[in-house]
Amino acid sequence: MTNFEARKWLFREPSDDAPARLFCFPYSGTGASMYRSWPRRIGPVEVLPVQLAARENRLAEDHPGTYEQLAEDAARGLLPYLDRPAGFFGHCGGALSAFATALELEQVHDRPVEALFLSSQVPAHEKPFGRWLWLPREELDGELDALARRLGGEIEPDFKEMALDLLEEDLATQRRYRLDEPVTLRCTVHGIGWAGDVEIRPDQMHGWDAYGTHRHALLDGDHYTFLDAPQSLQDVIAAALDPHPVVRRSRRTG
Repeated sequence: MTNFEARKWLFREPSDDAPARLFCFPYSGTGASMYRSWPRRIGPVEVLPVQLAARENRLAEDHPGTYEQLAEDAARGLLPYLDRPAGFFGHCGGALSAFATALELEQVHDRPVEALFLSSQVPAHEKPFGRWLWLPREELDGELDALARRLGGEIEPDFKEMALDLLEEDLATQRRYRLDEPVTLRCTVHGIGWAGDVEIRPDQMHGWDAYGTHRHALLDGDHYTFLDAPQSLQDVIAAALDPHPVVRRSRRTG
């Protein structure tokens, strides 16, 4: 693999001095730039948004069509950067991209990540769930506009049809993906639910505990709170990946 082929997978070049890396997979219909509000580091852990094919600077490339193909390609592309402890993060559809890639790395490349953070997604062996999965294009149009506003911008009219095409392809990929049964991963799986999430309720995520060592976190916020990288989410990530965590002391009163 050439340097160009490897680098196209990341929004920015990794730093050599980071002791650990967190690779963040984009939400359905979006690209790596959706993580623009995240810090570049969570403690010493470097945050690296992953760029998938068929979006943003990779718009000319074909959509992978399945999570299996996405995972095969992404595992190959990210492998050169897995020379130190690493974690994957994904939210909703992005959680399945992260999961499938972690599974591919374990089963094909014998390189498990250290931690897998899955936010607002039902387990991979359960029936695909989510309101967006079944919406007609005209309703997706409105949802896409709302998501763009939540990300701090708007979609240019000239690009709206392409954005809808990408979203529909991502959702079709999600509808097709379902494992026959849970698989045991060698990494720790962190299921992250949000107390105010009306799209994927936290209680729908408990099945991830069948995938090996599992930790569950219930955080304050709604379906889109993750976009702001709240401190509570950063704490979950740092606790799993920071090789030298700082112990926080609480002040007691009374």
